[in-house]
Amino acid sequence: MPWVESGQSDCDNLKFEDVRDDAMVREGVHIVCGSTGAGKTTYSLRLAEDLGAIRFSLDDWMTALFWMDLPSASDPTWAFERVDRCQIQIWSIVKDLAARGIPSVLDFGFVRRQDRMTVANLAAAESLPVKLHYLGTPAHIRWERVQARNVARGQNFRFEIPREQFDYTESIWQPPSEAELVELNGVRVC
Repeated sequence: MPWVESGQSDCDNLKFEDVRDDAMVREGVHIVCGSTGAGKTTYSLRLAEDLGAIRFSLDDWMTALFWMDLPSASDPTWAFERVDRCQIQIWSIVKDLAARGIPSVLDFGFVRRQDRMTVANLAAAESLPVKLHYLGTPAHIRWERVQARNVARGQNFRFEIPREQFDYTESIWQPPSEAELVELNGVRVC
């Protein structure tokens, strides 16, 4: 069944059979990665539903717990400390879920390889299988989606993303290599 927004890119004709082709789905940790506007949240929601998994969105946690307290003179250290706290708590829940045979979908962005490998190493330490889901939506389509989301403020809107923030994320974005996809049991979603 196709299932991300239609009419914009190769990411629009997704088939879920590619994701369910192995036995790891029952206890696994699913890492969803892509740059800003790639469709990670839409994909993660549907992936979690199809797998009977619990989805963890770092954007949701930060919005519910911290963004309302953001100092007016934003300091990146302030945000990073809170992101780290969320990730530590989320990981403790992921381990508990895995012990009960419930898979987890991590919708954190994972724009840097080191972030993906940190989770992969945590999973390996717990003998949990990992599957990387890579959304490689082209930048121009992603920026169009972000602009539309900023205006519509619909279901997946958490906070406005200005062009400067989009460009910053683009400057640090590290798409997974073929070797990383193999290492992390990866699937190129689009």
